[in-house]
Amino acid sequence: MTSLRRALPVLCLLSLPVLAADPLPSWHEGPSKHSILEFVQAVTVEGSEDYVKPAERIAVFDNDGTLWTEQPAYFEVLFAFDEVKRLAPQHPDWKTTQPFKAVLENDHQALAQSGMDGLLRIIGATHTGVSTEAFIDNAKRWLKQARHPKTGKPFNQMIYQPMLEMLDYLRSQQFKTYIVSGGDTAFMRAFAEEAYGVPPEQVIGTNFVTRFQFNNAKPQVIRTAKLAHNDDGPGKPESIDAVIGRRPILAFGNSDGDLQMLQWTAAGPGRRLMGLVHHTDAQREWAYDRHSPVGRLDKALDQAKTQHWTVVDMASEWRRIYPFEPAVKLQAQ
Repeated sequence: MTSLRRALPVLCLLSLPVLAADPLPSWHEGPSKHSILEFVQAVTVEGSEDYVKPAERIAVFDNDGTLWTEQPAYFEVLFAFDEVKRLAPQHPDWKTTQPFKAVLENDHQALAQSGMDGLLRIIGATHTGVSTEAFIDNAKRWLKQARHPKTGKPFNQMIYQPMLEMLDYLRSQQFKTYIVSGGDTAFMRAFAEEAYGVPPEQVIGTNFVTRFQFNNAKPQVIRTAKLAHNDDGPGKPESIDAVIGRRPILAFGNSDGDLQMLQWTAAGPGRRLMGLVHHTDAQREWAYDRHSPVGRLDKALDQAKTQHWTVVDMASEWRRIYPFEPAVKLQAQ
């Protein structure tokens, strides 16, 4: 009986092409697609020794570099730069004050010299001092108008078709999908439901301290300049524990900032799936990992190899990168 229970997920997986359409059509047949399909079958087939109740099927995903492109810079940073230019008439002193002066003049060298302190000043000036609703409206307006510098597409179309399929597949199997990202929670809530099918209450990110107040007799929640939680690195399992209250059984990321989330997921009992999107496609997207200033993948890649986590080779395992692109055939080796 035990051997039969163990065989059930494999038998279901083998019969999948006969019983249903391919749930991951933008993935080439390969180790990553196989591990995803096998894992989902194992934890959803009743009677399997790896069976997990639907309420416990929690899947968490990073956003930048995992669900959408993060090159040539994090999209939220590009949003902040454009917001500086939009708000500049209200702040005439920015013309002579760094790092705002550098943004207004497109002075990349001066902007780089301002470092992280300068970036945090820009984020503070563009992300706080307004209500949460107003900030989300600002983000939505930018997403409608702004275009990616390489493709000319709206930023919220620079999403990964294979990951969209994975999200849909998991939800069809009664998984609850969450975004757990270092990005600002409200910024991601401006597009996550439309782009990914992930509702606002399942979006977890970096947060500023908020304050309830009345403005012209209207109650508002105002975003202050004080950081409440940095949802990166160890901040990710901390927020998962605080917000979700269940340890995920599946986690996907793409950088060292996701390492602790993957470690936290892996440490739980029973069957688990930990995955990394490895950016290896310089032609269709970008190729980067250990030395990239954006989305650096170094320690997490080493641990993935030693722990046998799923590492998705974008160049060889994805037939299509973006929804607006045609699928390509895998070249013969």
